[in-house]
Amino acid sequence: MILLTDIAKMAPDDYVGFTFFIGYMAMMAASVFFFFERSSVSGKWKLSLLVSGLITFIAAVHYYYMRDYYMAHGESPTFFRYIDWTLTVPLMCVEFYLLTKAAGAKFGLLIKLILASVLMLVAGYIGEAFNPAGGSTSHSVMWGVISTVGYIYILHTAWMGEVAKLAEQSGDAVVQKGVRILAWFVLVGWAIYPIGYMCMPGGWLSAVFAPTDVDLFYNIADAINKIGFGLVVYSVAIQDSNKAAA
Repeated sequence: MILLTDIAKMAPDDYVGFTFFIGYMAMMAASVFFFFERSSVSGKWKLSLLVSGLITFIAAVHYYYMRDYYMAHGESPTFFRYIDWTLTVPLMCVEFYLLTKAAGAKFGLLIKLILASVLMLVAGYIGEAFNPAGGSTSHSVMWGVISTVGYIYILHTAWMGEVAKLAEQSGDAVVQKGVRILAWFVLVGWAIYPIGYMCMPGGWLSAVFAPTDVDLFYNIADAINKIGFGLVVYSVAIQDSNKAAA
């Protein structure tokens, strides 16, 4: 656990440590917001906001432990970060399913999205955590390519595949806009993760950033992506609920 003396020792220019603290507080605050706002939306959207709250709450708990690890060791908390992603990224995929469920999304779509996200994360973890000492480029590239397969599948599904088609078929402009914004999150917001992966030892960009420097971008991207996903879902839920009540 972090002591006040540890915080006092943190250098004023330790922006990585700063973003671990900010990430923890931002995720926790977002969780409280999403849980409380469930009462403001119609019944069909309550599960979506519950999932949004769970995503940020799980992330907040892991950021609490990640900041402790970073303060104690000054190293990137790779293990804790991948545990967080393995729980929260599939839940983010669940949001796509819930948004398009009314348009006929089948449970099989949810399974495919979850499997793709797990493939992406497990392959990424093997490529990063089990890379031989000093960093093997062949190891990094092989597992990075496997991980990218899962990412490309989710990206394709959100932009041109089943999720995009279901959103179009729904005829609901609010849902269509929400799905498109979430698709942009996957395309732009999630892009930081493969870039960070390539900055690790053995990666093509390993000479650009140190692993702890990459944490700065990971922390910012996590907050934007997880909280942003939830806010998009909240916006769709509020607009649809208000329309139904009018």
